[in-house]
Amino acid sequence: MIVHGVIITQVKKCATLKWLERRFVMFSDTITAISTANAMGAVSIIRISGDDAISIASKLIGKDLSDKPGYTIHYGTAKENNEPVDEVLISLFKAPKSYTGEDVVEVNCHGGLYITRKILSLIIGLGARMARPGEFTERAVLNGKMDLAQAEGVDDLIRAKDEVNARSAIHSLKGSVSKILMPLEDDLTQMISNIEVNIDYPEYEDVHVMTHEELLPKCNKWLEEIDKLIKTTEQSITIKEGIDTVILGRPNVGKSSLLNALLEEDKAIVTDVEGTTRDIVEGSVRLNDITLNLIDTAGVHDTDDRIEQMGIDRSLQALEKAQLAIVVLDSKKELSEDDKKLLELTKNHKRIVVYNKDDDNTIEDKLSISVKNMRLDPLLDEIKKVYEEELYAAQTDTLNNERQVGLARQARQSVNDAKNALENDTELDLVLIDLENAWHALREITGKSGKEDLLDEIFSRFCLGK
Repeated sequence: MIVHGVIITQVKKCATLKWLERRFVMFSDTITAISTANAMGAVSIIRISGDDAISIASKLIGKDLSDKPGYTIHYGTAKENNEPVDEVLISLFKAPKSYTGEDVVEVNCHGGLYITRKILSLIIGLGARMARPGEFTERAVLNGKMDLAQAEGVDDLIRAKDEVNARSAIHSLKGSVSKILMPLEDDLTQMISNIEVNIDYPEYEDVHVMTHEELLPKCNKWLEEIDKLIKTTEQSITIKEGIDTVILGRPNVGKSSLLNALLEEDKAIVTDVEGTTRDIVEGSVRLNDITLNLIDTAGVHDTDDRIEQMGIDRSLQALEKAQLAIVVLDSKKELSEDDKKLLELTKNHKRIVVYNKDDDNTIEDKLSISVKNMRLDPLLDEIKKVYEEELYAAQTDTLNNERQVGLARQARQSVNDAKNALENDTELDLVLIDLENAWHALREITGKSGKEDLLDEIFSRFCLGK
């Protein structure tokens, strides 16, 4: 078994070395890609990164740019076989003060599709290769210009559809995730360091001996902090991704009219005939700082119509998946048995009960609206009130996506395992394994993890001098 283990370890090492060799060759290449949208426009930018970036740009315009300082722009004419192709501006960014940490050149040319692709082909012909998706940012991470969470922030910023998402992405780019995690990492490092020293240097009397009684409250405190972070992040993600909202009610209470009014378009068919909506109708709308992923459903009531019943079944399925239920009642009628059943059905869901058709604005003791008169503010204010805590979370620094939350949960589970081990008076060297697993999980969030990293952290804090 030991022989097999050694062989497997050697195979893994060989595979790792081959992978590293391929990555080294790949990242020694000079890469290029069009950085602006692939569409007609006034200006296009073609980015080049790598050791030969400046040399390639020099050949492109027939001017030596090697002695030019970084953060400067130079005019030239891109040529093919000494024939002019386009007038361009060359922006120089010299390593390590560039986006990727390498020499970077940005070729600003006219924005026609033909011209942009023509210049890109000339750059490739001069020795660059086409970049893979995300490779510029990947090089930035590998060259230490940003961590993994910051790189995810770059993608989030590009994809942001509103102020909340853009603000969160900017914070990530500035390293907010690393700052959030730093105290949690430091606490783990301190516990790990103390245990390591106790295990490796038991003979030294001047080293404080860490006991189970001292570690247990530290683990409990750490768990409280990670729980707060996970909860705040999940609340923030809810706001950023939009709230899956189902609109429920019996037929003809104005569900489809409400959907159309919120979307400001006639997406759902509205008639006086009961049971018009027989399938799911969806749409997303931004209401101030909250996005609702709206789902209009078939009216929920008892029916013998098989097709209509299928629509009602889908309504109930949508309710199970929804994060918010808006239950619409008719303000002009007494509660029917169907209304009461619907209220009972949704009582354990996050919901808002709203009375529609209050066209004269005379109801005072209930949340009422008039879709007919476009008086929807009471409902919008209530939605904002219900998600007040989540809105606050979205405006604070948190983790940013499910990958990061998943790793935070892994770290939490490992520390919880350590806590249980301490309560059972388990040997500290076994507790140490759980704490190290938590430390590595946290570091994976920002892409900085490895045994060597942990050793560096430990020895930077303890100088035994023995």
